[in-house]
Amino acid sequence: MNETRLPPELQTPVPSPCINVCKMSPVTGLCEGCLRTIDEIVAWSRADDDTKRAVWAEIRRREEQIPFD
Repeated sequence: MNETRLPPELQTPVPSPCINVCKMSPVTGLCEGCLRTIDEIVAWSRADDDTKRAVWAEIRRREEQIPFD
């Protein structure tokens, strides 16, 4: 299977979820672009792939909580 077709959380190395929309929501405390906390963003470059996959799992959970009109 071509690795570029895998979801990002299954790729190795695990890619950053950053989409260059870097604005922290004062309501949720999450980046409005990538849905990470500031602590997750700061730790990303030093995190191992398992930790990055755990962050991606949190992002997926957060995506499910977003209300759409």
